[in-house]
Amino acid sequence: MSSQHCAAVVGVGMIGAVHAAAIRSSGGTVRGVLASSAQRSVQVAEEWDAPIGYPDFEAVLGDDRIDVVHICTPNALHAHQTEAALRAGKHVVCEKPMATSVADAERVTRLAQAKGLVLAVPFAYRYHPLVHEIRARRLAGEFGGWQVLHGSYLQDWMLDQAATSWRVDPVAGGASRAFADIGSHWCDLVEWVAGVRFTEVVARFGTTIGMRPRGTAASFSGVGAGESPDEPTVLAPVETEDVAALLLRTAEGVLATLTVSQVSAGRKNRLWFELDGSRASAVFDQERPEEVWLGGVEESRVIVRDPDHGSGAQRRLSRLPAGHGLGYVDCFRAFVADAYAAIDAAPPDGLPTGVDGLRSARLVDAVLRSHAVSAWTRIDTASHLESTT
Repeated sequence: MSSQHCAAVVGVGMIGAVHAAAIRSSGGTVRGVLASSAQRSVQVAEEWDAPIGYPDFEAVLGDDRIDVVHICTPNALHAHQTEAALRAGKHVVCEKPMATSVADAERVTRLAQAKGLVLAVPFAYRYHPLVHEIRARRLAGEFGGWQVLHGSYLQDWMLDQAATSWRVDPVAGGASRAFADIGSHWCDLVEWVAGVRFTEVVARFGTTIGMRPRGTAASFSGVGAGESPDEPTVLAPVETEDVAALLLRTAEGVLATLTVSQVSAGRKNRLWFELDGSRASAVFDQERPEEVWLGGVEESRVIVRDPDHGSGAQRRLSRLPAGHGLGYVDCFRAFVADAYAAIDAAPPDGLPTGVDGLRSARLVDAVLRSHAVSAWTRIDTASHLESTT
């Protein structure tokens, strides 16, 4: 992986800071940042020790030193900014969702392919070493044919009625919130690990808190709509879901269930799945990423991450000795390192790209359509742009 990549980070919220740290730990340079205003850009550039605070997006595109643009802005801006960066000849790392419509996702994916540029989408949970271990065991035939797939992705950051974010607004965040934001991660992870494609879905949404403050507080900040404690709170109807329940079916007819919630008290970021096969089962819990439960008819066991044992895919990502915990930021660093390796014409196995972002857009679209009609709904699986499992 080359250490010469020079990046701009567009969007300076929590995830923007994660991108900046991953760029540096992967050997790249954060040349500049773009925030919501020129003044804010300069301020964050100083805080992040970056040389440039850009006044606008056009200045980012016009910087010939930049070869990679990291898009970390609200969802509604992703497709337009990604397309503009690609047309300017920049590689792009775009936060998910890559687009809030299938048409936009298809357009930017085709553009990246036509220009021969890397378009990477951070489905970063793929980069837990033990996720790779489960996948390697599936490829080796350890689990047999799948019987049922099930799990959940639960958070509690929206449990308080005072909690708000631009994600609540369908104009800024898209028509789906909980599923598009976190349920999409579960679907990507399970499809990739289990080697399946979901082809049909029945989905139902629920909005448990009907009114929330107007505002654009940063995600996970714990801040309400007001800029200060003295600012009056104005409540507005919530148009996006707090919870979602899905029944899915794979191309082989295997059933899967998924529960998604952003209002489950005590669950901070619990992405959990169980894959039940004819020979064995596997369970992964993102809040306990250093261990995996493997179930068998005669015995079950827990294995731990260990760079001296297990699959080569797991060992590649195990940067620390066993017992020294790796977590989300390590996953993100590994993802960015792989994206930069792809720029250097050495794409590693499992890098999520524009085709995976497009796949996610198709899933979100099908889930929204299913909720609207309360019926089984086909998921577009057009193969010419799909990555392989």
